[in-house]
Amino acid sequence: MPGTTPQPTSATRTRSWWGWGWADAHPDDAECAAMGALIPGTLAHPLPVPQVRDLAVGRPAVEPPASLAHLVATGPEERAAHAMGKAYRDVARALRGRPGRIPDLVARPTDEREVADMLDWAGERQVAVVPYGGGSSVSGGVEYRGDAHRAVLSLDMTAMDRVLEVDAVGRAARIQAGTLGPSLEDQLRPHGLTLRHFPQSFEFSTLGGWLATRAGGHYATGRTHIDDFVQSLRVVTPAGTSASWRLPASGAGPSPDRLFLGSEGALGIITEAWVRLQERPTHKASASLAFTDFHAALEAVRAIAQSDLSPANCRLLDAGEAALSGASHDGSAVLVLGFESADAPVTARLGQAVELARSHGGRRGDVDGAETADTDAAVGAWRSAFLRMPYLRDGLARMGAVAETFETAATWDRIPGLIEAVRTEVGQAALKASGHPATVNCRLTHVYPDGAAPYFTVLAAGRPGDEVAFWDDLKAVASDVLHRHRATITHHHAVGRDHRPGYDRQRPDPFALALRAAKGALDPRGILNPGVLVD
Repeated sequence: MPGTTPQPTSATRTRSWWGWGWADAHPDDAECAAMGALIPGTLAHPLPVPQVRDLAVGRPAVEPPASLAHLVATGPEERAAHAMGKAYRDVARALRGRPGRIPDLVARPTDEREVADMLDWAGERQVAVVPYGGGSSVSGGVEYRGDAHRAVLSLDMTAMDRVLEVDAVGRAARIQAGTLGPSLEDQLRPHGLTLRHFPQSFEFSTLGGWLATRAGGHYATGRTHIDDFVQSLRVVTPAGTSASWRLPASGAGPSPDRLFLGSEGALGIITEAWVRLQERPTHKASASLAFTDFHAALEAVRAIAQSDLSPANCRLLDAGEAALSGASHDGSAVLVLGFESADAPVTARLGQAVELARSHGGRRGDVDGAETADTDAAVGAWRSAFLRMPYLRDGLARMGAVAETFETAATWDRIPGLIEAVRTEVGQAALKASGHPATVNCRLTHVYPDGAAPYFTVLAAGRPGDEVAFWDDLKAVASDVLHRHRATITHHHAVGRDHRPGYDRQRPDPFALALRAAKGALDPRGILNPGVLVD
């Protein structure tokens, strides 16, 4: 249309080196100030957007070998962009000009041989190798901490980004680990198939990153963790390449794939995988229900999770979370339901789930469950807020506010007490530390017949200039609550370095012994993502 401003595409847009997603999608100063005004105790004006030129980026401590130099970048922008993930504490450090140790080199191998050559060279020179996919880690998984290594190499896998083979009969594909979510789905679309794994970071994360962190997808029930889709893996380690057989199932001893799923690059570099696919869904329906009683809503969700209806979406937002997303403004909790199928209408299943929710006090939203993509205003509001929230978090960080999330999972008998304890104890800790009240909201993101995954949002005024330590203190309180209630330190955000203390307390001692032995056997020089999972 004449006069229409062309919209930027992914080919022309620039990733933010310091914050989430696209650089042009962040709130401007006025929006930051407006958000900050809603949280007592924040800054009067937003902190400036950090610039790489203001960082002290020294010369690389090592030079790459001539045979691999064409794969390596040493410029300040590339190195700074690979220094951290995208957690709140990463954003807060960048805003204060303290990103931590910046890698000396950024390498982008194009095939498995080059990965192996990089590991051989790094091992000979005691260079730490930190695997990097899309860089969306929110648990300290893609940064180096300490000074035990001569230099640090960020191994960016995104040049290995192809769907290599599709088995349409068996509905599976062999895919390189550096393939970003949108590219993966674009390459599968001509075959009418989908991986159907959509984490919030989908646009900015890779298949290898999902596998290495045992990532959870958007879908609330059924197959949602990436583990469920894996047929086989290829993993390059300093001790050699592990290549498991592609099988539908096997009872032959401990699974080799299970050793590397969730290993976060500490045992090897995942280079490709055969993954199970599905036909693309054509039938969809969604609805929302409001609850005045959050505990009744929990019972409704449990009933639906145990009903075998298998909704694709079954997210329960408490009153605070519902208000934050725009799904409700009257103090009600909101249950968002969604169903989809590739071969059969889903309105009947949606209707059954709605009736179960109604039997526990749920009030129906404004639609009748017609099969359209956006049938419900609350559903649409939640979806938009879900995608926008990381950018708003960064805007609040510029105002000196703490705006962060953490997630867990526990059995149903522990869920009510766990949620109440987190809200109370984290809120009290924030008030004591800052003198200002905090908001602690909760939503259920994934539900199972035997339990659920609560996801908490914390909004608080930070201590100016000391925001990272303030958040670390709150996270320590939260981790103690999780441990006391026997809730996992992470349901789908991975361990990284930030969750390491909680993970050390959670895992059995004999397993820790075995993991250390595996680390010693596969990575004898200790170069792979040091400090992650095991020392």
